[in-house]
Amino acid sequence: MIDKRTLELVLTEQKEELVYKSKLQFCYRKEEELVNLNSNQAQVVIGVRRSGKSTLCFNLLQRAGVKYAYVNFDDERFEHMTSQDLNNVLEVLYKINGEFTHLFMDEAQNVSGWHLFVNRLLRQGLKIIITGSNAKLLSSELATHLTGRHATIELYPFSFLEFCTYKGIDVSTLSTRAEGLRRSAFDEYMKQGGFPELLTENNSRRYVSDLVDNILERDIRRRYKLRYFAVFESFAYHLMNVAPTIPSHGDLAKSFGVKSIPTVKNYINHLTTAYLLLSLSKYSTKSKVRVRDNKLYTVDVAVMNNRVDAFAGENIGWRLETIIYLELRRRARYNNDDVYYYKRSSRSKEVDFVLCKDNKALQLYQVAYDITEPKTRKREIDSLVQASNTTHCKNLYLITDNERDTVIVDGCKIVIIPAYEWLLNA
Repeated sequence: MIDKRTLELVLTEQKEELVYKSKLQFCYRKEEELVNLNSNQAQVVIGVRRSGKSTLCFNLLQRAGVKYAYVNFDDERFEHMTSQDLNNVLEVLYKINGEFTHLFMDEAQNVSGWHLFVNRLLRQGLKIIITGSNAKLLSSELATHLTGRHATIELYPFSFLEFCTYKGIDVSTLSTRAEGLRRSAFDEYMKQGGFPELLTENNSRRYVSDLVDNILERDIRRRYKLRYFAVFESFAYHLMNVAPTIPSHGDLAKSFGVKSIPTVKNYINHLTTAYLLLSLSKYSTKSKVRVRDNKLYTVDVAVMNNRVDAFAGENIGWRLETIIYLELRRRARYNNDDVYYYKRSSRSKEVDFVLCKDNKALQLYQVAYDITEPKTRKREIDSLVQASNTTHCKNLYLITDNERDTVIVDGCKIVIIPAYEWLLNA
């Protein structure tokens, strides 16, 4: 048990951090609209470390003007905390805050049995806001112990719109100057990515390297007690370097000396539950097809190669594809849509993304950085037309670096649009 004096010291210091934070200006995140502070359900904000989960919740609570208490379990002084300490935490929070209606719990999954504590507080009428960096642990425990009493909100690093807002870039004026500045900002975003703290860091490579190492160590190695961590680490770096990719489990097992394909699948699952990688299913009306050949993307372009010893090229096309996928995932949540990639067979052409509602394809997206070469342009357009004929979807988009056009091919209308323009037209 942690003594109450230590708890009071730590929680008072954490409260002082919020007082300092209240003097700063932070970027509005659209995901705030998904958090319901009046709900009787626990509001759970999950995502990769350093994506801004805590700041989002802090901003929301501050603007709402509610009385709340705060505890951050991602504190080394709480490393050995157990569920037996949680009631003392609550008592100390009341002592230093007085009455409060909302409890904000940062990185709650670090304490075993936290879900039982939350369940009790919900029954008592307290409003609960939780953040976490591990999807599997949070979702499994929530599903088991808080059935019907939680809402989950995923948060990713900054979108391009949020990136521009933070940097004060004009996103609406139709002038040559404004257009040029937006394009310049997008070039920077393509290279740097959207982790909020990177916007003020001088050494981005060191920041990203430390972040990735921290996630691998704290969110994966310790949690899953991996025996062969060096092998797993090399495995993780490789997938981040080659993403987006459809991994071959057999080839990965041979390359890294992993004994079984189930172990490879577990390794990939660890990386996706920690949000370093995101998984995209293949489009099909058959369920058994959708669960095979998933494509993997990084959670942000920063972790693709902006790391020490990454040994990966710029891969501008892959970076653009990753950015578009992340934005589609953000937008799909508001309409309860789903995102897939399209490849009907080994002989058919691939289309990067299919946006669906239930079993209906709403939009097809092909991403190509440069289509100035006639062969490239024809290949990308033909892929969209072929997929359109199969899916019966007529809303077709070809997203490029800077080309803007509308073409009709075989009766299919295709909108060609610059990525930075599409990203800002949310």
